[in-house]
Amino acid sequence: MNNNKKTFIVPMILIGSMFAVLGFALGINAFFVPFVKQAFNISITMSYLVMTATFFSFVVFGIPSGAIIKKFGYKGGMIIAFLIMAIGFYLIAPSAKAVSFPLLLLALFISGMGQTLLTSAVNTYVTILGPPESAASRIALMGICSKTFYAVASLMLALFMDLSNVHLEDTILPFYIISGLLVIMGFLYYFAPLPEIKAIGEDETDDTSLSASYASSKTSIFQFPHLLLGAIAIFFDVGVEYIALGTINDFATILKLPSPENYVWFVSAGMVIGYLFGVIFIPKYMSQNTALLLSTISGIIITIMIVMLPVGISIYLVALLGLANALMWPAIWPMAIADLGKFTKMGSSLLVTGLIGGAFLPLLFGFVADMASHQVAYIVCLPAYFYIMYYALSGSKVRTKN
Repeated sequence: MNNNKKTFIVPMILIGSMFAVLGFALGINAFFVPFVKQAFNISITMSYLVMTATFFSFVVFGIPSGAIIKKFGYKGGMIIAFLIMAIGFYLIAPSAKAVSFPLLLLALFISGMGQTLLTSAVNTYVTILGPPESAASRIALMGICSKTFYAVASLMLALFMDLSNVHLEDTILPFYIISGLLVIMGFLYYFAPLPEIKAIGEDETDDTSLSASYASSKTSIFQFPHLLLGAIAIFFDVGVEYIALGTINDFATILKLPSPENYVWFVSAGMVIGYLFGVIFIPKYMSQNTALLLSTISGIIITIMIVMLPVGISIYLVALLGLANALMWPAIWPMAIADLGKFTKMGSSLLVTGLIGGAFLPLLFGFVADMASHQVAYIVCLPAYFYIMYYALSGSKVRTKN
């Protein structure tokens, strides 16, 4: 691992642009949830299959992603990811022409495969690009790019697609454009100056560090309890994160508020503010564990307020949920892959499978919303926050007891 800060600048800028692409790709779901509900005349629960299709690919393609990165390196994996995403988004146009909801879900699943590979590569790359204790700060900086462009997705799609006057054929042109841009970006990244780097101990000939010594006694990634518990924490983290990001536009649509496609900006703004706190305070003023603990406490309090306060107020508290969620991923990821040594690439691919939480928890949210109300459905976030609190207090430290 190279600690020369001058070597960080160009790779950080390039990786930041990839985080922006990831945010944009996932942000498409937030716009699609209310859109497909009207376009296909389906229930709230069915509409959240949009998010399920994308995130289900993370568990299906998570381990293969690790194998791809191990064979082609981080940069090679990133380029392949762009091409897969391009294919997925290209297929959205035929699904619109055929008026086929299953084909649309398949297109989003294929796009999700590319997102799986890219997520695994860029998060691990930025984690090992500098000192471990400041990894959360670097990921938080990348998160600003991601969540800004998550909201940009709704803004851009709104230029072509009107949530108040839905026409399925309006999806054709924008997704042809998006798929074309992804192919061009993949081509450009091929020539980008992204050095191939390795985590401490990842080179199997390097057994001088404590990390390498700890990892050398293991024969499988399933022998790292802090990694396995971290994958579960990622499951719940992504679930609550995309409940906030993916439901607020739909919430605004149900309440018949003006310009409902713009409400995702409130959650994204909350997350960007949280990321800024991370960049400023970690690790100088607080540790990654402390940031994670404070985030979960905030999430619990805000969730209770969302459910209990009048609906006209609670929708804006969802933005504060974004603030509470911001530093959870940046803190969990580096703590979960710490000390994996030669298992770092495969460990990151296991963590990526945890993103399936983005498929199940929003779907559960939609089910509760159908049975009760949109406001009450946010209660599904509480068990997630309690588990992540356990990971901050104990689960992330299990390896120190072995």
